[in-house]
Amino acid sequence: MPPIAALRGMRDVLPAESTAWRWLLDTHRRVAEAHGYRSIDTPILEPTELFERGVGSGTDVVEKEMFTFVDRGGRSVTLRPEGTASVVRAVLTPRLDQELRPLRLHYQGPFFRNEKPQTGVQRQFTQVGIECIGERRPDLDAEVIETGWRFFEALGIGRVQLQVNSLGSVADRARYRDALVAYYEPLRDQLCDDCKRRLSTNPLRLLDCKRDRRFVADAPLIWDHLSGESRDYFTAVLARLEAAGIESVSNPRLVRGLDYYADTAFEFWHESLQGSQNALGGGGRYDGLAELLDLPPEPGIGYALGAERILIAARAEGVAPSPEAVCDAVAISVGEAAADAIAQVARELRRAGLRVIVDTTERRLDRKLRHTDRLGARAGVIIGDDELAAHSAVVRDLSRRSQQSVPRALLADAVLSLVGTAS
Repeated sequence: MPPIAALRGMRDVLPAESTAWRWLLDTHRRVAEAHGYRSIDTPILEPTELFERGVGSGTDVVEKEMFTFVDRGGRSVTLRPEGTASVVRAVLTPRLDQELRPLRLHYQGPFFRNEKPQTGVQRQFTQVGIECIGERRPDLDAEVIETGWRFFEALGIGRVQLQVNSLGSVADRARYRDALVAYYEPLRDQLCDDCKRRLSTNPLRLLDCKRDRRFVADAPLIWDHLSGESRDYFTAVLARLEAAGIESVSNPRLVRGLDYYADTAFEFWHESLQGSQNALGGGGRYDGLAELLDLPPEPGIGYALGAERILIAARAEGVAPSPEAVCDAVAISVGEAAADAIAQVARELRRAGLRVIVDTTERRLDRKLRHTDRLGARAGVIIGDDELAAHSAVVRDLSRRSQQSVPRALLADAVLSLVGTAS
């Protein structure tokens, strides 16, 4: 029988990659919390109607990309394809917005879309995101964008380009939708099958199609269909971004793939991601989403960023951390009599904050030390018959190939001094 492999589009994060993953997730948490965002975690499995109503039944996500099935109770459920609808449900159902306004929340975790796997695109993928729910102000739009910008700065990723646009109000988008339909309808026979369908269900998505890109240049611009209020709001957002020292590019063709977006929309692009997948992530304002879910109306804005794509950019710029050492020290026994003593030494060192692996195998000492090198440890702590009798241990500096005998009572301090910092 062939070996069981991971499903297509689902990949393992192996130990050598874990350092970079932890660095990314911890950095986002730190930056988000520095801006006042608190952690939230929602279920991976949700009722299908949450996304059909919230994301939009005419979107590619709902029509083609969701992992949906019927559970044993006969209810249609879906592996979450995005995070915003779940967060809005989670906080507005118990009316947490009545306790604190606006609600500032951050999240991280796995999401699922049945897309064609390619570089930076998997069927199971990880996102980090924030949501600011309960107030509508240009400074909050700018705050959300700035949080993402500072996150990339904290990672050391440069060459990030901020693309911004306004999708206007519901009435603005209705006027723009009519203008797009009037423009594309005479071209229907030349459109791809997806765009023929989008022309009836979600005309804004025609601007994002790569196969029919040749028609986009002459398509109507949304700015020409925005109300004065929508223009003023977007101008205020841009002014606040400029005050924060964040350069942006106004992109009138930028649309987002989910129906709930209104007014401010944005994406972070990076040159290491070419073609149609050049965005590290993005977001926007979604003031009508709560009503679509039959929840109390509350405005909101947020973003979601793709961890896999960010790591591609980080590696391209050489800022992703290398795999860290497996441990700080290896506690090695020489002879069976020292096994219990070396295990106790390891416990004492762990209580001091060190990462310690125990080696009580019967291999020769030189082979044990070579294995210790492969683990990346800085120190080897060795106990044999002589050390048992003297109630001491040998502490070996594995980088300098020097060693010293240390009384057991002083062992933790000696290893800590050698290692430099506890993990």
